[in-house]
Amino acid sequence: MRTTVILPVRGCRAVRRAVRRPFGSRGRGVTAPTRCRGSSVARRGDAATRRARAVARELAETGTYRQTPAELLLGARIAWRNNPQCVGKFYWKGLEVRDCRDVGVTLSQKGDESALFEALVDHLRLSWNGGRVRLLLSVFAPSVPDRPGPRVWNGQLIRYAGYRRHDGSVLGDPATVELTEAVQRLGWRGRGTEYDVLPLVIQWPGHEPRFFDLPADAVPEVRITHPEYPWFESLGLRWHAFPTISDQVLELGGLRYPLAPFSAWYTCTEIGARNLSDSNRYDKLPEVARGMGLETGRDRTLWRDRALLELTTAVLHSYDQAGVSIIDHHFATKQFVRHEERERKSGRTCPADWSAIVPATSGSTTPVWQRRYEPTRALPNFAPQPTLWSSDML
Repeated sequence: MRTTVILPVRGCRAVRRAVRRPFGSRGRGVTAPTRCRGSSVARRGDAATRRARAVARELAETGTYRQTPAELLLGARIAWRNNPQCVGKFYWKGLEVRDCRDVGVTLSQKGDESALFEALVDHLRLSWNGGRVRLLLSVFAPSVPDRPGPRVWNGQLIRYAGYRRHDGSVLGDPATVELTEAVQRLGWRGRGTEYDVLPLVIQWPGHEPRFFDLPADAVPEVRITHPEYPWFESLGLRWHAFPTISDQVLELGGLRYPLAPFSAWYTCTEIGARNLSDSNRYDKLPEVARGMGLETGRDRTLWRDRALLELTTAVLHSYDQAGVSIIDHHFATKQFVRHEERERKSGRTCPADWSAIVPATSGSTTPVWQRRYEPTRALPNFAPQPTLWSSDML
């Protein structure tokens, strides 16, 4: 069961040029170097034609085809570039891809969930990279006509449990209550804390799911402290070091890869101004405000705004102190504008969802605030999938 790391290779540039440049002779009177370039282009054109014919034959014989490593790498990068939900697309050319298409695939219709789990743990360890978080995508078996590809139940590979109490309140993350209850029905039991890491639930469609607890070294976390408020540490806040989106299907070249986890680094507002602050998530702003001595009885005191800023400051400070990659929202949006301008010079549009690009705090102080974007959907791309535990796939 082979796992291949596809690095940024020159072959990908050749594929890109072969797709975009016209083919044909340069005519008489050209210099020798130009003739060489023309010959090179012609060879790439011939290679592209042969590849297209091979794909057509494979499709006719099997109903699907296998993409080359170069196609997988370039296609995955373009899928990220095309996705309208991400503010970090400036770095799309730096995405690394692990070819895990053969992992867990067996001769029988039932795949090997243990092998998938080991590869997913490897993905987390490689992404962590000692705190210097890597942009990493792992691509597992695609769906084929007689066999859908594997899935994980988790929206991200690392998520905290949410326990519904009798009074209707939630201990932990309210966003994962339904997933937590579904995993409990499989037999999992957590410790009952605010930050219990959920197990990975792996399933081949048509077969029973299996859950696996993640090892501690695959779940690096950052404890949240503040540079000016010593009491902040007593709040006991923490968050996992980096996000790994795992519920999106990669749509590439007519194929669908339902398990393609994607890791990157956080923007500080994702944690400080959303995950730990939203009233339907951890809702920590009242605790922060009380620690700051703010009057919380009236909205006019702007206690939420002040607490939100200090919580986001604490997140940025804590990740820096821990040596974990993170960016602030001002840097992220400036880089996005640079990406937008670079795309325009390349003759491409820049699909973006304004509500996803503008940060959750200080949005009007960033360069994307007064810009308008179209969330155009182009292929290749990533797309949401129905939750397995509430669909007919169970």
